[in-house]
Amino acid sequence: MEGIPDAAVRIESDGVEFAARDVELLRGVDEHGSLNAASSALGRSFAHAQRRVVELEEAFGPLVERRRGGAGGGGSELTDRARDLLARFDRLQAEFAGVADATLSVLVGEVRAREGELATVEVGPGRVLALVPRDVAVGSTVEVSVRADAVTVELPAESPAPDATSARNRFEGRVTEVVRGEAIGRVAVDVGTETPLWALLTTDSMDRMSLAEGDTVVASFKATATRALAQ
Repeated sequence: MEGIPDAAVRIESDGVEFAARDVELLRGVDEHGSLNAASSALGRSFAHAQRRVVELEEAFGPLVERRRGGAGGGGSELTDRARDLLARFDRLQAEFAGVADATLSVLVGEVRAREGELATVEVGPGRVLALVPRDVAVGSTVEVSVRADAVTVELPAESPAPDATSARNRFEGRVTEVVRGEAIGRVAVDVGTETPLWALLTTDSMDRMSLAEGDTVVASFKATATRALAQ
């Protein structure tokens, strides 16, 4: 099973999102014993990591306890609040994975071009870049499948410009169904294909965007998260 994309699982508080990169940073502190060592191991700027911890703590409360130097050498350790936050993230990620396995969008289209393992598939309202097997030729009819946890949904005003994101597949559509769970929700987006495009979101994200049926949104997903198989 593929890993859950960074954009999929996010915990929000006071407008600040705690996401996969933040999980890596806190776990790095826990493993290496200091923010400096963690940022170095992750290949990140210490100053940037320090600013990010401050930003997170303003929204979520104390996360990293700094120890002064001395006989013990100083360093940092996670607070109980940080460990609770990490545990909550793990639960959300597991829930996302379980729901994603049962929620798959399938779009039918024709291969118009291909370059290596990537193919351009015409699906009606636009074109999708997808991974295809080597034996699928140009002109073939294929089924393009996208896991719901790979789809990002944003309001048009908040959506980044196409050249500012790695998500090559991007469609504007209308929300046709909103299904809420305790922590995870599903949203169906009509993008002009025979079947809707499904996306998984945390209920925090759904509430922040006030998503409802009839809303216009931008749905995007990466080519590497998209599979095309011959019918």
